[in-house]
Formats: sequence, structure tokens, C-alpha cells
Amino acid sequence: RILTAFTLAACLSSPGKAQQQCTNGFDLDRASGQCLDIDECRTIPEACRGDMVCVNQNGGYLCVPRTNPVYRSPYLNPYSNIYPPPPAPGPVPNYPTVTRPLMCRFGYQLDENNQCADVDECASDSHQCNPTQICINTEGGYTCSCTEGYWLLEGQCLDIDECRYGYCQQLCANVPGSYSCTCNPGFTLNDDGRSCQDVNECTSENPCTQTCVNTYGSFLCRCEPGYELEADGVNCSDMDECSFSEFLCQHECVNGPGSYYCICPSGYNLLDDSRSCQDINECEIRNFTCTPQQTCFNIPGEYKCLDPVRCEEPYIQINENRCMCPAENAGCRDQPFTILYRVMDMVSGRSVPSDIFQMQATTRYPGAYYIFQIKSGNEGREFYMRQTGPISATLVMTRPVKGPRTIQLDLEMITVNTVINFRGSSVIRLRIYVSQYSF
Repeated sequence: RILTAFTLAACLSSPGKAQQQCTNGFDLDRASGQCLDIDECRTIPEACRGDMVCVNQNGGYLCVPRTNPVYRSPYLNPYSNIYPPPPAPGPVPNYPTVTRPLMCRFGYQLDENNQCADVDECASDSHQCNPTQICINTEGGYTCSCTEGYWLLEGQCLDIDECRYGYCQQLCANVPGSYSCTCNPGFTLNDDGRSCQDVNECTSENPCTQTCVNTYGSFLCRCEPGYELEADGVNCSDMDECSFSEFLCQHECVNGPGSYYCICPSGYNLLDDSRSCQDINECEIRNFTCTPQQTCFNIPGEYKCLDPVRCEEPYIQINENRCMCPAENAGCRDQPFTILYRVMDMVSGRSVPSDIFQMQATTRYPGAYYIFQIKSGNEGREFYMRQTGPISATLVMTRPVKGPRTIQLDLEMITVNTVINFRGSSVIRLRIYVSQYSF
């Protein structure tokens, strides 16, 4: 009687997985990737009991009677040496020879050289990847993945929003499976396709008409002195400095491209400060056209040729500028005793009130007092006499006088002596030349 216990070998795999498993009785050899038979007669203590002998089989083992001639050879284990030899064998039945077939682990198959070769499940379309996925062959299996720009979620490939994760430095536009980076105006995209670099507009195109200043992401235009930036922020226009103030030049301001300059009227020189005017004294430098008989008198901006003083009847000439009316002449009774001729100049628009001339008696008589007044020439009431002492008075200008103008005033000093009952007068005939300008 023969008692047989054995198991059959098979390679199992789980659908959709690329991991090989071996059935009971086989163990996976990681070096070769094959399922190798386990020798249970060696690994299982007392695999067979009693008078039974353990015989290893491919994927299992057999327990046979120790006296059974069929399995005497070649399956007897080393324990057979301790038993007495069995009786002479009889006729041996014709059993097939048991061999161990070559097996490949899951994901491999035998090639023409009887070697285990990797099965390309992706090429053979034997994979189970989702249509939205891509199959990637691996050694002994395959994996299911997504193309770049997608990520796997619950078996589906979903687009990755790269803009959400700050892939771009400035502007980002998400597209299916990818993204696109752009830059703000004033920047250019770098070669990495993500970061932005400032554009120096001043060197690339110089949009300004004069001076360009580069800034981060933009630029500023500046104008040279004497120019101002227009509303477009790019062009420069000439600045009319003369319109800003009337005090830039003493006389006249002339605007020029990017600047201005001052000019003076005829009869004046421009000073080193480039704004003030100074009178040219033509009489001093002898740049005049007066006759030898005339006297050159300088006034601001010009000069006058003064004729010699000529005394009219009944006056007689005492010196070059004084006339006297003799007391013995009956025609002098109601006339001033003396007439003194004086000339002065004055700028136009002189501030008021202003003291411009002083008059006083040269001789003081006992018991006499003096009265000063403007006898003629003050029709416009621009002047008055202010007595400053017993024998003196000052001519005061009370209203501004504009030139050019010539004013002639007769300033009278009346002498009154009550002791000898005397009353007489003297006159200063003052000619005032008012210049055209205030300087």
C-alpha cells in the first residue's frame, strides 16, 4: 500500500498588478526571478511518520512505505542507509520519469534561448492602464502614469494648475497640461521661461528726447536746465524763464533755447551779474555831441547839452549860473533879487516821499526870518517845501514822477525883516531831468 501526499505548482498573479507570487511548494528566487521547488523532506520535521519515507516532488512531497521498491531509487533520502537492504526487486513498473520544468516569474516569458525575458505589457497592449493614462514598461511589469502637466487622482489624469503654485515670477496663463509665463511691461522673459528681467529702455530705444533714467520695470525722462517736461512725460519744451518773474532782469529779459539773457537800453552797460544795468556817463568818456559853448550834463541813459545861462533884462549876469537884478533899477522892485540856476537828474518812478533838494540862506540878518515856497512849476502838485530850520528848507517829492520828463521849479526864499521893514526874495531855478528808466 502506498500513501501519497502532494501539491501542484502554479504561478498566481493579481489582475492589474506587476508583482509575481509563487504557490505553495515553491519559493521565489530573487536572483533568477524563478519559482523554485521547496524540499519539504528537509525543511519539514517529521514530514512522514511511522514506516513511511519522505520523497520530495516538484511542488510537494510523497510519503511511501519504506519497503516499496518503486521509490527505492533515486528518491530515497539519506535515511535509507540505516535500514537493511530490501529483498530483491521484482519487475519494475514502467512509470514516467519526473522532471522539474523551467518556470519564469510573472512578467517574464521564455525566449528562443530558453531564457526568461521581460514581457513588454505596454507594447503588447496587455496592460490595464486607464485611457487617460500612459503605460510605462518596467522590468517584470509596468506602471500607469500621466503625461507632464497632469497628476493622477483616483485613476484619472487631471490637469495641474501650475499658476496656482507660483511657477511664474509675474504673469501666468494655465493651459491643459502646461502653462505659459509672461512679464509685465518693462520686463522681458528670461531663457528659463519663468523669471523676468528688467528692460533698460534707455539703452534699447531711448524714448526720451533728452535724458533718460532707467527704473525697475519702467523709465523716467528728465530735461536739461532751461527745459521742462511736457504732459506726455517724454518730450521737453523750452522753459520761458522770463515769464516767471519780472525781477530776473533789471531792464528786459530775452528768452532763449534752454536759457535766457538780459539786455539793457541804449546808454547803459550790462554788469557782471548779467542782470543789472549801469548808466554810461557819456560826458565823462567824452562820447557826446555838444558844442564847445555848451555843457555836457549826464543823466541816466543819456546826456543833455546845456546852453550857457543868459540873463534877461533887467537882470545882469554875476557868474556863469547867477543873475542879479540891481536895486537901483526901478524894474527890479517887484522881482527877485537874485536867480540861481541849478540842474539835477532823477530816475523815473522814484519812491515817495523823497527829499530831493535842499535850500538855505547864505547870510542871516539880525531880526530877519525866512519863508520858503515853490513859486512856479508845481502845477501837478508833485512837490512841496518843508522848512527844516530857521534858514533852510527841503524840496520833497510827494508823488512818483515818470520819465522821460523835464521839470523846472522856481524855489523862492523870502526874507522878512520887521525891524527895518524889509521884504525881498531870491529864487533858485531848478531844472530836473527825469530819466526814462528807474535805474
